[in-house]
Amino acid sequence: MEESLYTNHIYMAILLLVGVPILFAIFAKKPSLVPTPLQNVFEIYIEFVDNMLKENMGKEGRKYFALIAGIGLFVFFGNFIGMIPGLESPTAEINTTLALALLVFFYYNYEGIRKQGFVKYFKHFFGPIKAMAPLFFVLEIISHLSRPVTLALRLFANMTGGEILTLVLISLVPLLVPLPIMVIHFFQVFLQTYVFMILSTVYIATAIIHSEH
Repeated sequence: MEESLYTNHIYMAILLLVGVPILFAIFAKKPSLVPTPLQNVFEIYIEFVDNMLKENMGKEGRKYFALIAGIGLFVFFGNFIGMIPGLESPTAEINTTLALALLVFFYYNYEGIRKQGFVKYFKHFFGPIKAMAPLFFVLEIISHLSRPVTLALRLFANMTGGEILTLVLISLVPLLVPLPIMVIHFFQVFLQTYVFMILSTVYIATAIIHSEH
């Protein structure tokens, strides 16, 4: 049973990885001067991601647009697809969310080392007070290692909890009673997507921007 559920999440993830780019290729290939409602949605999303990156990293943030926008689309549709009867959210599987979190973790550390250099990047881990450098280093290591764990668990727990609660209520009271829970779950789809995107952006920003204090 568990293996079947795990396999279903893999199929859903593959469906998103293939299906979302196809949808964009079909509906966003030729933008018109008079935007369609769908084109408006695309443009709002692009502007939202661009503004988020510029606010945290300045113009240099545009370099990471494809990564953050891609993560946002995968997380959003991964969250949303679980609300469709018969389908399951790949983001309700811990292996999926952990893989995304580890992608962000390794990428922002790589960018930090590439941007500042190995020695300079890890020098910040020792803090501003030399006498307390060993303590600061241990705390920084723990802090960084906890990031992918909390990033993965937050998304996984919220999506899994929402799906389970919705399914239980629908099975017990199949009419209008589950509707408020579904509305809350739909709100969580947007909220958890934003949280994952903004934390990913902040982690990259803090890695590449040199701090003097």
